[in-house]
Amino acid sequence: MSADTNVSVNLKIWTLRPASVIWLGILGLTLVLLSLREAAPWLISYPKEWVIPIVSVLNTIMAWVVDTTGAFFRSVSAVLDIPMSAVRNLLTWLPWSVSVFILMVVAYAAAGWRLAIFTAISLSYMLVVGLWIESMNSLALVAVSVPLAVIIGFAIGTAGFFYPRAERAIMVTLDALQTIPAFAYLLPILLLFGFGVVVGLIAGILFAFPPMVRNTLLGLRRVPEEVIESGLMSGATQAQLFFRVRVPSAARQILLGINQTTMAAFSMVIIASIIGGSSDIGWEVLSAMRKARFGESLVAGIVIALMAMLMDRITSGFANRKPADEQTTETSFTKRHQYLLITLAGALVLYCASLIFPVLQTYPKTWVYDPSGPLNTAIDYVIIEYAAWIALIKKWAFFYLMLPFKMGLEQVISPFSWGFQFTPTLKIFYGIGALVLMGAAWILGRQNQAVVIGLLAIVLFFGLTRMPWPAIWMIMAYVSWQLAGPRLALAVLGGLAYLLMAGIWPQTLLSIYLCGIGVVLSFVFGTTLGILASEFEPVSRFLRPINDTLQTMPLFVLLIPFVMIFKIGEFTALLAVIAYAIVPAIRYSEHGLRNVPHDVVEAAECMGCTRWQLLMRVKIPLALPEMMLGLNQTIMFGISMLVIAALVGTSGLGQQVYIGLGDGDFGVGMTAGIGMAVIAIIADRMTAAWSAKLQERYTSNPFSSGG
Repeated sequence: MSADTNVSVNLKIWTLRPASVIWLGILGLTLVLLSLREAAPWLISYPKEWVIPIVSVLNTIMAWVVDTTGAFFRSVSAVLDIPMSAVRNLLTWLPWSVSVFILMVVAYAAAGWRLAIFTAISLSYMLVVGLWIESMNSLALVAVSVPLAVIIGFAIGTAGFFYPRAERAIMVTLDALQTIPAFAYLLPILLLFGFGVVVGLIAGILFAFPPMVRNTLLGLRRVPEEVIESGLMSGATQAQLFFRVRVPSAARQILLGINQTTMAAFSMVIIASIIGGSSDIGWEVLSAMRKARFGESLVAGIVIALMAMLMDRITSGFANRKPADEQTTETSFTKRHQYLLITLAGALVLYCASLIFPVLQTYPKTWVYDPSGPLNTAIDYVIIEYAAWIALIKKWAFFYLMLPFKMGLEQVISPFSWGFQFTPTLKIFYGIGALVLMGAAWILGRQNQAVVIGLLAIVLFFGLTRMPWPAIWMIMAYVSWQLAGPRLALAVLGGLAYLLMAGIWPQTLLSIYLCGIGVVLSFVFGTTLGILASEFEPVSRFLRPINDTLQTMPLFVLLIPFVMIFKIGEFTALLAVIAYAIVPAIRYSEHGLRNVPHDVVEAAECMGCTRWQLLMRVKIPLALPEMMLGLNQTIMFGISMLVIAALVGTSGLGQQVYIGLGDGDFGVGMTAGIGMAVIAIIADRMTAAWSAKLQERYTSNPFSSGG
């Protein structure tokens, strides 16, 4: 029996799966290409002569579009300026007491007294810090852009529902709009519409309408067939069937789309300020950031976060509210429209009172308190008192984590950085150590892990930015093939070909290096926190407001404390990426673990599983697909932060987008923006395929430990 077991183990060790043979071939060919990098430098640096002139082609097309349609778009801008100016003037003219009362009634109608009290506190903050007018200007931008985005999104979603061919084109367009950085498509908007508040409005609409399209499609599809049949049996026409049956049945999902559209519009407030230059909250954050004033930017950033949370709670409250009972004929007019009547009566009374008591009309400046001074003092104290620790953290992270992945240990290890020279003998020991680890994994029957160790050893030694592009192509293509077959592999190769032949390959590698480290750290720490939150309710309650703040706080504001403490550089950009990308990892892992089927958990407990075994062998394997979705979103968040991180000294695709925006060069900005979209789409498709494989594996064997 023992002999037979030994024979089977030996056979398992020496039996090579076809995939493992191919991987060994890829590793060997990668080393061969690296050995040829001096003789054939084009393997590392793609020759400029081979670059396709995409930039000049895009600039030529854009110049023709501006010359041909510029007058039309300027007239559209003039038309949109009318409602925009009207809403801004109305909100800034209304007494603050009237605005607060109206929003409190709306909040109460949406979700009750708790939200009404939170609304009062949030609006009071805007008054106390002296940013009421700026808040109303920002609210005006959202108040105009959201209805337009909802109408456009609903119309496009409806068209996709009725015409499947149109749906395919719509989904491709939505993927592009949601993955290309907003800064990239600011360029054509600027060239077509010019500078001004309306340009920010248009940018907000373009950024905000995709969630409405997706939710409209989803809601209309989920209408039960029996509801449709009931409408047809009642003699409804096609129009009546749509507006009186389908839309009311899909109302909850459509309202959720309005919620997401509103949040997307708020996320554009600062970006719209860049091209609008108006006196709003976004402009306050930008001007404070340019002066590197942490306190002022945080005070203004909290206003945007509070406004976003208010709109989120109000719209989600209406979306999740249970439909009222059918009492349209029996209930009186005042009962059916009580909130509207209360709003009108209260607003009229307060407006009349404000004419008698000016304090209710304009908040007194003597009551304003600016907390930015103490905040600046606090950050200065941290910088001075903990200067040695700050320098140590930055040095260790930069020299021992970031630079090895970027440039390779071959270039990084030196007496200045690591305290010793990377001699040929040490390099030989490094290679032997990598082979020993690969061999140990192979002997244990983990051939995939052995391949991963080999890949990591190569990347760490030579650096990602010094890897031959054919080797990266081979690795990415074969990983894609293994995940989802030849179609995904061909799509990935097509995307990589664009990045290479568009002349943005070096910037792509720099972006992948920074985003890759940020995503890995965000996913590791975020998943750990999510697991703790799922097991311990106090941890969940502690993390919930932090997650809300990180997701609603403007991305620019997240940069300020890191810039103040760690100065400009790639490490600061990495911290900003982690701060933004860690949230989905926390939320998806906690959600997945909390929603593991109770019958499976009870079965495991009846089998005598300890809490640790229950977590590691039951909950995590079953929640893994949900956690993989969190990885997908972590990658998307990390990529979206790259453009913002370019403000603090990164030199990847985000910087190219800024160069294009600053120089008015549509080709440069859009080429880099499309490149970031390509990276995002590749990551999305690969993680989705990986999640599907994991789900299939653990559905067939839910008690698998994943070994």
